[in-house]
Amino acid sequence: MTRRQGDGLDMARLVATLGGAGLLRPAPGTWGSAVVLPLALLGPLPCLALSLLLTLAGFWAASRVLTEDEDPGWFVVDEGAGMLLALAALPVPTLAGVALAFVLFRLLDIAKPWPVSWADAQPGATGVMLDDLLAGAIAAAALVLLQATVPGVIG
Repeated sequence: MTRRQGDGLDMARLVATLGGAGLLRPAPGTWGSAVVLPLALLGPLPCLALSLLLTLAGFWAASRVLTEDEDPGWFVVDEGAGMLLALAALPVPTLAGVALAFVLFRLLDIAKPWPVSWADAQPGATGVMLDDLLAGAIAAAALVLLQATVPGVIG
């Protein structure tokens, strides 16, 4: 689909690439996840709020820059939203906790176990966004469980 300049396409691409992180190589999804890691310093509630904001922005951007069944590597706002969801599970952002959240999220996003694989198979922006949100939610649940079973291990 051809878009005219001035209809929000430039802004939508900026959002979709998380300010250009999705254009970095190799592994743009990893870059998209990494670019939000410093936001862990803000704490759990801001990370949760920013995840919601990026989710809404991601759906908006997807509606402008993607075709129905497209999920290009440069579209990484979904990775940012999912990573922030995982980071929201850290009561105190320690280096160990942030690193573990990052590794868990990326493993889930790449391996796509069920229900992440189910979400990934959904059409359009829903599939593009939902798989990363589920990966982030599962990573967050794993972090909460780890904290409950081994207190102090990550923060």
